[in-house]
Amino acid sequence: MQKLSARQRTLAGVLEFSGFGVHSGLPVTLTIAPAAPDSGYLITRLLENGGKVGPVPVHFSRVTRTTLCTTLDLGESVSVATIEHVISALSGLGVDNAHLTLNGTECPILDGSAWPYVEGITEVGLEVQPAPRRYIKIMRQVLVRNNEASAALEPYNGRMLDLEIDFDSRVIGRQRMIFDWTPRKYYDDVSRARTFGFVRDAKILRQAGYALGSSLDNSITVHEDRILNPGGLRYDDEFVRHKLLDAIGDLALCGLPIYGRFRSYKGGHALNALVLHGLFASDANYEIVSAEDLPLAFDALDDMPEGIAVRPYLRSVG
Repeated sequence: MQKLSARQRTLAGVLEFSGFGVHSGLPVTLTIAPAAPDSGYLITRLLENGGKVGPVPVHFSRVTRTTLCTTLDLGESVSVATIEHVISALSGLGVDNAHLTLNGTECPILDGSAWPYVEGITEVGLEVQPAPRRYIKIMRQVLVRNNEASAALEPYNGRMLDLEIDFDSRVIGRQRMIFDWTPRKYYDDVSRARTFGFVRDAKILRQAGYALGSSLDNSITVHEDRILNPGGLRYDDEFVRHKLLDAIGDLALCGLPIYGRFRSYKGGHALNALVLHGLFASDANYEIVSAEDLPLAFDALDDMPEGIAVRPYLRSVG
């Protein structure tokens, strides 16, 4: 009998989040609804004139900009920015299929992490679906570079991320995190890590149209050798954990969860997108496999956070 952990999952209900974009500063409402098996992540943008664009797949081939966030082109000259945090939450908790609908140009930043999304998913719960879960299994290394920075996907018997950052800042410095994924570990070790920025960059960014909605409520703010946020850090190494959170969201744009290892040094959204383009440049780089065909018993999805209900799929009879 097929294990429940080898089947796809969606949300057990509808979630709604209201806030504003960290870059645009504009109000926005995002709804996340269940989606059919094999849908992946879909997105619809509601327009001011009452029309809409979508649903279209949330996919790396639609990435048009990676400056400070990941922006997708939905077609018809419509885009959506800062998609990475909500997709990270879905992927991090093992949600395979979901439909996102929003009425603005950017996903709400909320507290700057994936935590509000994770709390919502935990509250509504997950539903197991009849279709088998599939993975993109990395078959050979794919490496991309930009000067000192690099990102790579490699064969590995599991799902691992190994990230290292190095900032010219005494507050941040050099940090590394090695993360073997399970939903519980994502919940505990990654989801609450917030985005961050430097006071020295604020004026230039705002003149360029970025960070118009940034504040101490949604970003760790570094000024010289100090963190300005009254509560300090949520994790001692919150900076690298947020980079890992971003990478999980960006890599999920390949359409299926990745079975392999991701390594990054001084990377970011641009290299995350570039390594996916490199992955799909050759069929020899990957295989699409069923969860039950993986080389070891793959039960990471059984390691769920406490308090999240996972409803089994019940086949109707009669």
